[in-house]
Amino acid sequence: TVGIHRDDLDMLIDEYPIKKDGSQGQKKTFFVSLKLAQYQFLSRKSNSLPLLVLDDIFNRLDERRVKEIIQLVSGPDFGQIFISDTNRQSLDRILQPFNDNYHLYSVAEGVIEQMEK
Repeated sequence: TVGIHRDDLDMLIDEYPIKKDGSQGQKKTFFVSLKLAQYQFLSRKSNSLPLLVLDDIFNRLDERRVKEIIQLVSGPDFGQIFISDTNRQSLDRILQPFNDNYHLYSVAEGVIEQMEK
């Protein structure tokens, strides 16, 4: 078949293709960077702050990098953010510097409940 869904962009680190030669962490970091660029584009075009969803952000990224991403998106250029993850301990360590400026929820068997911090 043909069409836009078949297009493939070559993304590079130096002259090396990320898709082939990048580590899992580099690929995930690049993907998050691309999503943040899309967010910025949508924000400017709509003159509003879209909802940002970071799904499974801790997977394949070290804690330092995740903290840097969370620090970036907690700034004034971002509005409401949803972060999903399954590791409560990592989440607590990473969100600790943000005091009480967040809420935690548990989703289990179709039920959403607010959690203690």
